[in-house]
Amino acid sequence: MPPKSTSDLDPRPFAAWGLGLERPLVIAGPCSAESEVQVLATARGIAATGLAQVFRAGVWKPRTRPGSFEGVGDLALPWLARVKEETGLRTMVEVATAAHVESALKAGVDMLWIGARTTPNPFSVQQLADALRGVDVPVFVKNPINPDLQLWIGALERLQRSGLTRLAAIHRGFSWFERTPFRNSPMWEFPIRLKATFPDLELIGDPSHISGNRSLIGGVAQQALDLGFSGLMIEVHADPGQARSDADQQLKPEEFERIVRGLIFRQAEPTPGMRDRLDELRELIDQLDEEIAQKMGARMELASRIGEHKRAHHVAIIQPERWEWIMERQLRLAPHLGLSEAFIREFMDAVHRESIRKQTTGEDGQEILQPAGSQGSGREGLDPQ
Repeated sequence: MPPKSTSDLDPRPFAAWGLGLERPLVIAGPCSAESEVQVLATARGIAATGLAQVFRAGVWKPRTRPGSFEGVGDLALPWLARVKEETGLRTMVEVATAAHVESALKAGVDMLWIGARTTPNPFSVQQLADALRGVDVPVFVKNPINPDLQLWIGALERLQRSGLTRLAAIHRGFSWFERTPFRNSPMWEFPIRLKATFPDLELIGDPSHISGNRSLIGGVAQQALDLGFSGLMIEVHADPGQARSDADQQLKPEEFERIVRGLIFRQAEPTPGMRDRLDELRELIDQLDEEIAQKMGARMELASRIGEHKRAHHVAIIQPERWEWIMERQLRLAPHLGLSEAFIREFMDAVHRESIRKQTTGEDGQEILQPAGSQGSGREGLDPQ
């Protein structure tokens, strides 16, 4: 059965959600609710595409530094009620405090999400879980800003223990030191591992925050769908150039429509209703292998730069303590990842040999210097980084 466009899907409701929503779930709306005119214009533009089921808007905006636009607060909630009344779209806001939860629910907001700055704080998540105890509302949990899977899992567990059953996770990428084309590194291995921990958990991709640039949103969105994500959250603004927050990553409604109509959602085979599990897992492995290769390429580029820097400054490259530190660090990490010591040693030896090659050869591949002790595995002293 050929893949279908997201604009031409057979309805497949999320039975557990109780909202009659189809898969893939498409959530769209501005980063921030700035004015009633802006909210309604954006919602009408989104509704006209027929491609979204939920309208999102930031009402309370946690900002990195004071002085940035932090949302208009409760003032925006009646605007969202108008959106639902006029367009039929469900509404969704971010909550970070118990007071936010109370205000949103009182205003009839349909869905809530917990943001990347709140997720890593167990105290804040517990306060939200307590405020939501006994409430039957879908709650989405964004990954923490930094790549910490246990914090993500912990937040979901706290909500589960409060009796919430309609939970989903939103993957918005991670802050990372490596230079990448993205605002936040996708690190797809983290949502995949989360899904392995909670097989029934729905994963929603946030290509807007991963990309940070509207030109990259389509590619990231497609990759999320290819990895089996249940839907997407995409930032849309009636006039992105005038947006008071995250202007570069917001789409006009017509851009949103063009991108979403171009996406391919690889639906399950029509037999028992599920795609063959083996093919699904192999597809995930292929995606991860590609990321591993990209990261290894970046690592070797750094090794090459270090080699150039040392040659320019006539610095010796024999540093055995550096290699031993790296190996010991990886061996300590291995048990926590379910990896054997033998595998880590073989893998890191191979990485080390390639690092030596990058540090001791020029762009033409010719040897620049022949370090002492470079035979065998080359572990005798070269600094692999």
